[in-house]
Amino acid sequence: MIRIITDSTSDISQQHGKELGIDIIPLRVNFADGAYRDGIDITSAEFYKKLAQSEELPTTSQINPYEFDNLFKKYIDNGDEIVGIFISSHLSGTFQSAVAARDMHNDKNIYIIDSQNVTFPLGLLIHQAVRFRDKGLTAAQIVAEIENLKSRVRLVAVVNTLKYLQMGGRISAGTAVVGSVLGINPIIAIIDGKVESVGKARGRKQAFRWMLDYVEKQGIDYSYPIAFGSSNSEEILNECIEFFKPHIDTQDILISDIGSIVGTYAGPDAVGISYIAKK
Repeated sequence: MIRIITDSTSDISQQHGKELGIDIIPLRVNFADGAYRDGIDITSAEFYKKLAQSEELPTTSQINPYEFDNLFKKYIDNGDEIVGIFISSHLSGTFQSAVAARDMHNDKNIYIIDSQNVTFPLGLLIHQAVRFRDKGLTAAQIVAEIENLKSRVRLVAVVNTLKYLQMGGRISAGTAVVGSVLGINPIIAIIDGKVESVGKARGRKQAFRWMLDYVEKQGIDYSYPIAFGSSNSEEILNECIEFFKPHIDTQDILISDIGSIVGTYAGPDAVGISYIAKK
């Protein structure tokens, strides 16, 4: 059997993970009152409530090799093949932990992929891996397909502020200056596995138009689904989807809540679109 494993930064819920037949290993978010397993001990809504009340930015903890080792051992002993697809190595040491755990076993049936993505773009890759599995592809074929696709995954999103990304060390103070002007919404993308500020707009409507222009220049490959995600704002998410609907040619749409790990750096009220770009 092929076992697909990811981490909680994919922002696929544990329940949906069971429906997909995959394993989701949680990272941890650390507040002053203790550590919480992302998506298990704390929901997205609970996280954003605590974030608003917290005087300091919480920290996050990567998955350690022994957590991967325990799961790998169970499946390898059962004769299964493992395809692990994890958060960008530029954003967390989780991928390196998975590699270390694989090396403990030295088993050719454990495949580890650095997705070069995070949150719902990573979730987009996971959903596609599940579709490949369900079509009967071998583990090696799934890995080859995902390795080819990952560089074509795009994310463009609007955030209320770059403050959290700067405080968390994900972007430089200089990059964060763009978000300091009153009424300006920073626009971010994932480029080469890193979060980058790519634009700015005054208000969400202008931001959505900027994002649409970005998407249309890239071009969407409609052979694959499109994903929308937001951090604790169903209203803003729906507004974004309704804006894009007349401009996209698919009903294959995935919806995601941005959870506590990515939410620590993105903050509340971020929203974006992810897709596979044309070749």
